[in-house]
Amino acid sequence: MTDEFPKTTVLVQSRNLGYGRAANVGLERCQGRFVLLLSPQVTVDPQCVGRLADLLLTRPDAGAAGPRLEYPDGRRDPDSRRAFPMPSTLFYQTIGLSKLFPKSTRFGRHNMGHLPDTDVHEIDAGTAACLMLRTSALDRVGFFDPRYFMFGEDLDLCYRLKLGGWKIFYVPGAAATNHARPPSRDKQRQLSYERHRAMWTYHFKHHSEDSSAFGNGLVWAQIWGRYVAERVRDSVRGGNRQAT
Repeated sequence: MTDEFPKTTVLVQSRNLGYGRAANVGLERCQGRFVLLLSPQVTVDPQCVGRLADLLLTRPDAGAAGPRLEYPDGRRDPDSRRAFPMPSTLFYQTIGLSKLFPKSTRFGRHNMGHLPDTDVHEIDAGTAACLMLRTSALDRVGFFDPRYFMFGEDLDLCYRLKLGGWKIFYVPGAAATNHARPPSRDKQRQLSYERHRAMWTYHFKHHSEDSSAFGNGLVWAQIWGRYVAERVRDSVRGGNRQAT
């Protein structure tokens, strides 16, 4: 990379630090007004970066802006515009109501399906796979929380931005493509564990003090019960594939 782009700075790490910790290493070196978080599996359209920057330039109250992020087959990446997770939205996802009623204000709230995805609008959180941040906002709220290893760090950061008075916007005119490939079975097991661990970390950090011990126990049981159900379902599917 440095041969093709001589001005590029490559920060090589000796081990896998997790997304948040690794990103923090780079964020500490950034000096511009804005910084673009970009996963290596994401490609951006020619106008994407400029349009995200334009939004931040015209909205001084915006701390972050995310693009319309899609998969190669045209499906929208659901993490590109999200509401902050709540026990109720997790419950609706677990029992399938969010899929049955994706445009419902109540049941489809987590992925904001009730709002048109063709208009610029405020969101609770985007995804660190492709998200432009205002450096001055980061200076005030801090970088990624290193307690998250693979998931949840972007939700946590967006939540802190909101608490700090900053707004976060979805910009559909800025387009990007997520070329994520299906993980192997072993990798899927790790991803599932880290995803659910991040759910509990987020809840415990931001909402546990506002809930009773019983309420926190219900959330814990819901999160890890969902993890167990997911692992059982994947094991059954794997066994069926081997049998055929």
